[in-house]
Amino acid sequence: MEVVVDGQDYVAAIVFGAIIGVVARIVLPGRQNIGLIATVLIGMGAAVAGTWASDRWDLHSSHMFTVADRTFDWAVVGVQVAIAVVGVGLAAMIARQFTTDRHRD
Repeated sequence: MEVVVDGQDYVAAIVFGAIIGVVARIVLPGRQNIGLIATVLIGMGAAVAGTWASDRWDLHSSHMFTVADRTFDWAVVGVQVAIAVVGVGLAAMIARQFTTDRHRD
């Protein structure tokens, strides 16, 4: 079965992704040594990946919310945030490996 996704879904995901990246950073415990721009870019990528994954595997719910005349599915947003949390966590781990000012006991 081929899934057809409206191009506007991806545009909305990119815009909404900036917020998702910041939410992921807040949800992730501990300090992340990555900048705001990297966080936003990870959120945008996660939003696009989450939209694709949700459409690919038909992960949708009947629970919706509306922001600026655009309707969002809670299940899709959940997938997007989960991918963003993993992405921010991985980026923080990678950044920590390249940080030279680590404190060792």
